[in-house]
Amino acid sequence: MTERVLVIDDEENIRQMMRLTLEAAGYEVGEAGTGMEAFAILGGDALWDVVMLDQKMPGMTGTEVLKRIKVLAPPARVIMVTAFASVELAVEAMQLGASDFVRKPTTPEIVRNAVAAALLKSSELRKSPDGLAADNKLPRRPAMTINGFTILRAADVRGGLPQRSNERRFLVRKPDGSEQEVVVDISTEATGMVEQVTNHIPLERAFWTEQAERFLSDFIWNDGSVPPSGKLVLKGVEADELEKAIKRNTG
Repeated sequence: MTERVLVIDDEENIRQMMRLTLEAAGYEVGEAGTGMEAFAILGGDALWDVVMLDQKMPGMTGTEVLKRIKVLAPPARVIMVTAFASVELAVEAMQLGASDFVRKPTTPEIVRNAVAAALLKSSELRKSPDGLAADNKLPRRPAMTINGFTILRAADVRGGLPQRSNERRFLVRKPDGSEQEVVVDISTEATGMVEQVTNHIPLERAFWTEQAERFLSDFIWNDGSVPPSGKLVLKGVEADELEKAIKRNTG
């Protein structure tokens, strides 16, 4: 049975590019220019395997449309498409039921990768008995997927991934289902800068996991792939992220 993809985007040229790309890959493709058009389609025919959903549209944002899609077509895997992504927006979308986050303007390869990964990705969330990750009570949340690449933290991998205090290890699942381990080294330059700003107040271990994951997701977002060497070096922390961490530790 041919898998079906519904493309929701207010820009006709983008819908056409996605349609041609996905039809050439063997998918059946439908189109909607607004959230309301999509609701009408899904209300009459909810049997869509994947939905490509633009985040910035007139009338309703993608996340607002996403909430309704999960009611009208719960099994559909939703891929958010945006030019203005952030880790916070990605996490919010994943918590609302999105399967992936794709950069805009996108490419045919990324579109194919994202749809393939969404179809491959399990809908089951990895949960611990108390709903918390082992990394210093960091709240458990759906694994983040960027451009078809799913990022799993060490604590989310069965058996765990051994890591030293100055590194964070991740398992990245590629669109074709293969996996690659990626190490993010936390440089002494980064830790020294943080210690200076915080006056050596120790931050929770989860802080560095979040920063390393953000760094890796930014790389995949911008590069469309994992680092070839399987290694990144984190050399700094954004001021607003550090400010939030300080408030959590002192408030």
